[in-house]
Amino acid sequence: MTEQKLFAQAEETPWIELGPGNTRRVLIHTPELMQVEFGFEKGAVGALHSHPHIQVSYVAEGSFEVTIAGVTQVVGKGGSFIVPSGLEHGVVALEAGRLVDVFTPHRADFL
Repeated sequence: MTEQKLFAQAEETPWIELGPGNTRRVLIHTPELMQVEFGFEKGAVGALHSHPHIQVSYVAEGSFEVTIAGVTQVVGKGGSFIVPSGLEHGVVALEAGRLVDVFTPHRADFL
């Protein structure tokens, strides 16, 4: 059995530039679960997309226009949203902000 990482410090993981105004870093993961932090500059877009993973997101900073399956709401600091498997979703940063996302199972494409 491989040893499972139980702790992670923010400075251990570098930010990856995804596109204009978007960054990402994987914080910690197991095969079943993954925690990822996304950074957005004001006006940056997380384009509409879908994936088979279940996703729950926490707005750590800022506010976002969040669209899930064609329904749009503004979610501010301290708010959360959940994306069931396969639903199209995306965000627009209404101000600079950060999202902390949890995926199950982990996103192999992020590793």
